[in-house]
Amino acid sequence: MKNNPIIASPLAGNMLGQEQGDFVIAEWQDPGGSPGPPRFIAPLHVHYKDDEAWYVLEGCLCVRSGDSIIEARPGCAVFVAKGTVHTYWNPLPQKTRYLLIMTPKIHRLIGDIHAMKDRTTEKMKELWMKYDSAMI
Repeated sequence: MKNNPIIASPLAGNMLGQEQGDFVIAEWQDPGGSPGPPRFIAPLHVHYKDDEAWYVLEGCLCVRSGDSIIEARPGCAVFVAKGTVHTYWNPLPQKTRYLLIMTPKIHRLIGDIHAMKDRTTEKMKELWMKYDSAMI
C-alpha cells in the first residue's frame, strides 16, 4: 500500500490548535502605519498565568518585554513569560506577518475583546481580569 503525503495548507489568517489543548498558533498580520510613535497592536498588559510568543514571517515586529524592546525580523521569535508586562507593534510602514503562539485562554480573551461593544475602561478591566490578565 502506498502512503499518500499529507499536504498542509498555509495558515493564512487561520488558527492551528484546539481550544481544549495546550496552545494555539494563529497567523496574523499588521498593515503598517505612518512613521512616529509606536501604534501598539495590543495595549501594554500582563498575563499572570500564561506565556506568549511570536514568530515573524515577513516584515518586522517590536516586542516590549518588561524593560526590554526586542526587534524581530523574519525567522526570529520572541518569548514572553507569564507575569511579564508586554506589548508589541509593527515599526514599519509596510505589512508584517507573524505567528502568535498562545494558550487557548489568551485566544479566548482576544476573541472576547474583538466582540465587545462596550469598550469602556471599566468593562475592559473586568474582561482582562476574567482571563487572569490585566491592562497596564
